[in-house]
Amino acid sequence: MAAPGSGSGKTTIATGLVAALRRRGHRVAPFKVGPDYIDPGYHTVAAGRPGRNLDPVLVGEHRVAPLFRHGAAGADIAVVEGVMGLFDGRIGHHVEAGGFGSTAHVAGLVSAPVLLVVDCRGQSTSIAALLHGFRSYRPGVRIEGVVLNQVGSDRHEEVLREACSDVGLPVLGAVRRAGEVDVPSRHLGLVPAVERGAEAVRAVAAMGDLVESSVDLDAVVRLARSAPDLDGPAWDAAAELAESAGPVAAAHPPVIAVAGGPAFTFGYAEHVELLRAAGAEVAVVDPLHDTALPPGTAALVLPGGFPEAHAQALSANEPLRHAVADLAATGAPVHAECGGLLYLVSKLDGHPMCGVLPAEAEMTARLTLGYREAVATADTALHAVGTRVHGHEFHRTRVLPAHGDPPTWAWRDATGAPHREGHTRLGVHASYLHTHPAGNPGSIHRFVTAAARAPWSAAPASPPR
Repeated sequence: MAAPGSGSGKTTIATGLVAALRRRGHRVAPFKVGPDYIDPGYHTVAAGRPGRNLDPVLVGEHRVAPLFRHGAAGADIAVVEGVMGLFDGRIGHHVEAGGFGSTAHVAGLVSAPVLLVVDCRGQSTSIAALLHGFRSYRPGVRIEGVVLNQVGSDRHEEVLREACSDVGLPVLGAVRRAGEVDVPSRHLGLVPAVERGAEAVRAVAAMGDLVESSVDLDAVVRLARSAPDLDGPAWDAAAELAESAGPVAAAHPPVIAVAGGPAFTFGYAEHVELLRAAGAEVAVVDPLHDTALPPGTAALVLPGGFPEAHAQALSANEPLRHAVADLAATGAPVHAECGGLLYLVSKLDGHPMCGVLPAEAEMTARLTLGYREAVATADTALHAVGTRVHGHEFHRTRVLPAHGDPPTWAWRDATGAPHREGHTRLGVHASYLHTHPAGNPGSIHRFVTAAARAPWSAAPASPPR
């Protein structure tokens, strides 16, 4: 499911479509193109199974179809929500279908037809020119239908349908303006579903109602079934790790705590799958509520999220902050990305955090966003010095100083200027850079191996104090 540009209503329609199809008894596998963590959270609520990402930049083109097959296992239909406009991908990088990592690019990699969602406010017959341009721009991209969104009236819908007919594109739905399905936003986009709880469930149900009453679900299913079968095996965590020396040899599975809950919602499902395949026991800890790390914690993963929106509550949980600091002081592996980095500094917007890193963080008005080709500048629990990765930044905070000595990563920005970022300290690998573990399976083997080493692999979790 794609659109001419951002703000067209892709997330509402895609999430509503997943919910509506599930109500009809379908087993729906939801996906999101690109690195976004928030939309898959709503997909998860709608589908009752993990929403997953398909991002050629972060995992490589060759893994997209296998990851799709993996995520769709046991489902009878998949819904893939696109990113930005149909052909919008990584700036300066192009493929035959358009931008590298674009919705069109991913549609080609998984041989999927495209359903275009068009925000019809402010236009009528002109939609024909828009659709003609999109269909002719890259003829190999199969745009097979359109959903008219934000339709104002019966007459408006009639004119739009006539225009679509003129260019030979079937209309599979016409969705009227409906503010009751709006999802609140803040500084990085939608408020994650995990933070909204029952409100998110009601919002997803409203999206399902809207789509069910406005979209021809039978036609959508027929369109999905027109996609050819994909050849080749599904992605397999154990098989990926086998290429990186296989499961970790350890007398006992090391316990790896992964932060979750409303403050740490940014994670990929494949991360936990890889940790377990490598031989780890994964335990979730909620830094907003849990006062101790799980018993026997040998390593800690602090994913991204919105700690800045929960800074006061995170700060108030002193026992867990001290437990994290005590664990890090032993040299245990700690992997912190973006929001996790903020949790490890001494203060976040003036609120005391874990104090593992000699730095402070604060909110800013500036959005930092984009893919990075980074090189590891130090040996850490995840990467050897010199390792090259593709990552993604997405934040409105800053950490001062921006990097330690040595920094975690180095890269060149769009102008070619060198950039250093992140903090390494004992076993800590902390950075703003988000990476996809499926694109770097060796880092998971390295991390679990480090967790399995004495002395911390046998150490109990720090008690509250």
